[in-house]
Amino acid sequence: MSVHRVAVLALDGVTPLDLAIPTQMFSARPETPYEMTLCAPTARVTTTAGFQLVVGGGFDEVRAADTVIVPGVEPPLRPPPPVVLDALAEARDRGRRVVSICTGAFALAAAGVLDGLRATTHWKHIDDLEREFPAVQADRDVLYVDEGEVLTSAGACCGIDLCLHIVRRDLGAVVANRIARGLVAAPHRDGGQAQYVPAPVAATGDTGLAETRAWALRRLDRSLSVAELARHAGVSQRSFMRRFAEETGTTPLQWLVNARVGLARELLETTDLSIDQVARDCGLGTAANLRLHFRRTLNTTPTAYRRTFTRGAGAQDLQATG
Repeated sequence: MSVHRVAVLALDGVTPLDLAIPTQMFSARPETPYEMTLCAPTARVTTTAGFQLVVGGGFDEVRAADTVIVPGVEPPLRPPPPVVLDALAEARDRGRRVVSICTGAFALAAAGVLDGLRATTHWKHIDDLEREFPAVQADRDVLYVDEGEVLTSAGACCGIDLCLHIVRRDLGAVVANRIARGLVAAPHRDGGQAQYVPAPVAATGDTGLAETRAWALRRLDRSLSVAELARHAGVSQRSFMRRFAEETGTTPLQWLVNARVGLARELLETTDLSIDQVARDCGLGTAANLRLHFRRTLNTTPTAYRRTFTRGAGAQDLQATG
């Protein structure tokens, strides 16, 4: 695999968790091509937790990067230095991938990178983004937004979902799931889920519907109805629907579709099963139905997806064959 250079750009007032997510996710691993460098405008950067970072990378590394990631900062409306804005605008103009975690979206917006695009940020700051940058189409009800070469995530932990989404785009579901397991993170949350779910904190010993979701994941090849899921959870269908939305930010049926597409991706990457058999094994029934959901979700076909990720190509080839 050719090297893919990732520059994580830490600005003064960076949030430590936002910074840790991409630096951990894109650190060097044998199965990935990523070469990650922590960069900053100055040699030392102060975090919101009060400690300082000693940073080795500068703007030469940012300019050489294939992907530039800006973690969240506080306060988000403080204008970044002109050199930062110029570097982000230049990266976008050169067709490089530009990404923000949480309030890092404000730096991208200030640089004009988000003009005319959908974007998101932490739910507490989405109104500020919408007010201060009217050229940006602020989306307040998602975990992350993928606009091709510009991607933004909502609140801090949504950065995990976005980074795994990027790995999945680049290298396929198998590698992304392997990294997720290593981080003890959920392998996939669809970007369209709500970022702020006003659910009560579970009582001690109450695991919610997690056990039912795990049960369903082991039976994706079968037809699963809401009634069956509710029976397994031991609640009424009405209560199940309400609690499921509270816990996941989506509906049971949409969650099942996403899980089935995820399983189909793994089967296409790791087996020689026919498209018809993959469709049956992941619970989507027919090859036509599998193609429909691949087109809707990934903007490609199962055959093109398999060709891309069994030869080790990256996201650009996938988009080209879609």
